[in-house]
Order: sequence, then C-alpha cells, then structure tokens
Amino acid sequence: MSNRIEWTADQALDGTRLDVALAQHLAISRSRAAKLIASGSVMVDGRSAAASHLVRRGESISSPDPSIPADPMPRLTAGAAATDMELDVVYEDASIIVVNKPRDVVVHPAPGHSSGTLVHAILGHAEDLSGIGGELRPGIVHRLDKDTTGLIAIAKTDDAHQSLQRQIQQRTAEREYVGIVWGVPSFATATVKTCIGRHPTDRKRMAVLPDGAPGSREAITEMRVESRHGPFAVISARLQTGRTHQIRVHCAYIGHPIVGDPVYGGQRKLPTDKLMPPVRARLADAMAGLGGQALHARRLTFDHPVTGERLTFQAPPPKDMAALMDALDECLADR
Repeated sequence: MSNRIEWTADQALDGTRLDVALAQHLAISRSRAAKLIASGSVMVDGRSAAASHLVRRGESISSPDPSIPADPMPRLTAGAAATDMELDVVYEDASIIVVNKPRDVVVHPAPGHSSGTLVHAILGHAEDLSGIGGELRPGIVHRLDKDTTGLIAIAKTDDAHQSLQRQIQQRTAEREYVGIVWGVPSFATATVKTCIGRHPTDRKRMAVLPDGAPGSREAITEMRVESRHGPFAVISARLQTGRTHQIRVHCAYIGHPIVGDPVYGGQRKLPTDKLMPPVRARLADAMAGLGGQALHARRLTFDHPVTGERLTFQAPPPKDMAALMDALDECLADR
C-alpha cells in the first residue's frame, strides 16, 4: 500500500490556497494541512510549495496519506545527523553560503533520502539557516538534481532567503551550466522555450507538454554551443526559469541529450565507423568514469541580500566530467 496520495486539482479548487485545498481533499483540519506543507512532504507538480500557493486546475498534488503513520523523519537541527561529506564552501558570510555540490548528493531530505543530504551537511557546518523552506529544507532557495554538480546558494536568514528567491523569480539572478551532449546542435545560440510538466505515463519523469496542458509550466533555457567534438558538443545553458530537470529535458527535446543521463539520455553508444580505435578506446574509458550526467552548475551570479553588491561565483567541473572534456579536446577538437 502506498503511503502517499496523488490527485489532480479540478475546476472547483482553481484559485484556492494549497492548505485549504489539501484540507478539503484529505478531510483534515487546515492546521494539519499547513503542518504537512511546512514539513516539505506536499508536492505540487513535483515541487514543494507554500501554504499560500494558489492551486491551478490540472496541477498534480501529492501528499502523505494521513491515515497511514508516516516513517519517522529525524528533526533537523544545527549539528544533528551531520554527515562526513566534506563541504566545498566557495563563499560564506553572515547571510549566505555558496557551496559547490558534489555528485550523488540529494539537496534536501525527501522520501527515500532521510539522511546524508546536503542540508544535513550544512546543518553540521552552520549554526543557523533560514526557516522559510520548512524543517526539511532550511535555507534552500534553489535545487540541483542528485547527480548534477555545481554551485548552490544557501540562505542563513529569512531576509536573505526572500531576497534570493525574489531575484530568481524576477530573473535577475543568473545560473549558468556547462554540459556535454550527444551530437552537434545546428545552432550557435538558441533559446528553448516550451512547457514542462509531469510525464503523462511515467510520474518520475518530466516532459515537454503542449502549451496550456494541465500541470505544465513555462520553461526557458538559453543555450550556446561552446565547442564541437565529432559526435559530441560542449554547451552552456542559462536558466530563465527553474523547472524540475529543465536542462536535461530541453536537451533531450532538441535531440541532443546530456551524456550520461540515465533518464533522458537514451541508450546511446560511441560510433564505430567514425572513430579510430585508439580514439574510441580513450573516449570509452572517459565515459565509463562518469558518475552521472555530464552537467555542472559552473557560474552563479546574484546581488548580495544585504550589501546589494553584484557577486559572481564559479566552480570548475568535477574530475570525471573534466576528464571527458580533456579527452574530447585532445581527440576530437574542431578548431
């Protein structure tokens, strides 16, 4: 039996606050609904939302089944359940922390990941974090996929959290990624603009949906081809919106999925007829060393929440991705 309930908002709930809609659907009190939302266990189209979120018809809402006792989730407090993960702190002051997240690390606790997350590590490092994200997501302003590496900003205060969140919503904060994709795009630069929502048959995946489809939201990614390497290309991608798996979905949508992506990359193999055996062997070794998708959040720019100073942080790709990029440069560079 599943311990979660998933349902789609109908016309009657269109424009209703999430806590009110949840209370009505689950037949529980509004205060209990608000506690579920604050715990981070209620998802709207795969993302957490505030109790004040206005539900739209067609949105997919997932929540714990209140009739089934929940698995105990340890309370997250400073220093509690700290992991042995070494934090790569790029910048820190009284208001914010910028961390270079490693691969294979979930950002915050979620079903199946009650410990060992980035939040646990940060709570072992910092005394206080913003409480806006709730008990399970303290300080978390934006997220990275488990196997995506790179820069993420953490808010220590509520004021800093609100400022960073506002900059992301108003698109004044800049988030740039570098990725290795299969094939060579025909463009030098492009803006990919679609609607993204939950896949209609596989709820663990996201997909490009028709404009106006229930549960879909606008997604905009600016892409640039940085270099071409035979059957591969290195691209940069800048997020204008922040949908779940956005860059990975958009790369697959244009026919150039991220190398090493187990969900959207497909079962692609190195060509045997276009590569000399030594080159193919070198690339195969580098690809075998990838621990996940070749996607890295390399640059993060925003205004400091207190001083207003424009800050830019950069982080190089992880060693496994850098090794593949070096192999591409040495073997297949198209100068």
